[in-house]
Amino acid sequence: MRKTLIKSACVLGMTACAASAMAADISPRPNVPKAPIYAPYNWTGAYVGINGGGGWGNSDSAAPFASPSYRVSGALVGGTLGYNWQWNQAVFGIEDDIDWSNIRGSSPCGAGTSCETRNDWLGTVRGRLGYAADRFLPYVTGGLAVGNINHSVAGAGSTDTTKAGWTLGGGLEAALPVPRLTAKIEYLYVDLGRGGSVLGSDAKFHSNVVRAGLNYRF
Repeated sequence: MRKTLIKSACVLGMTACAASAMAADISPRPNVPKAPIYAPYNWTGAYVGINGGGGWGNSDSAAPFASPSYRVSGALVGGTLGYNWQWNQAVFGIEDDIDWSNIRGSSPCGAGTSCETRNDWLGTVRGRLGYAADRFLPYVTGGLAVGNINHSVAGAGSTDTTKAGWTLGGGLEAALPVPRLTAKIEYLYVDLGRGGSVLGSDAKFHSNVVRAGLNYRF
């Protein structure tokens, strides 16, 4: 009789353990959040922005008020408008900007007088070609440059001429943690050719422009 009771207790104990294990297996599991799906940054769309920086270059005055090439330098600030199309990792774009400029310089020239060249405004219409490295966009750019060349000869007068030339350069744009905002830094070489004449003397204007910008993407 004792052996029978002991065997029954063992069987009941094993059944209870098995039931506990099964209950543990069918108990609800905690919800584990899934990792969000990462979407690469897309550069397609329109944008508007501001830019600012500085420029430096050279100018000279032609005969009869001949002068050696002299340095010009100053600041720029203005606005930007553009649009990008992204295809795979290639980004094609067009960008237009207009800046107030204070790039100027002067030098002694013939007949004991002085010559000055000044650029008061500068605009560009450029194509852009970039490589989308997710949130970073290195690019090359080039196109039309338009601005004024103010050329003056002390005691002889001055002239202010709007000139069309060309520009070529490159830069790097990056998407910021703030939604829809990107920042960029770029370099442009600008050649506006030669300006108007003062008593037969005209002046050329070449400049190097380095500027930073902040864009809002729609």
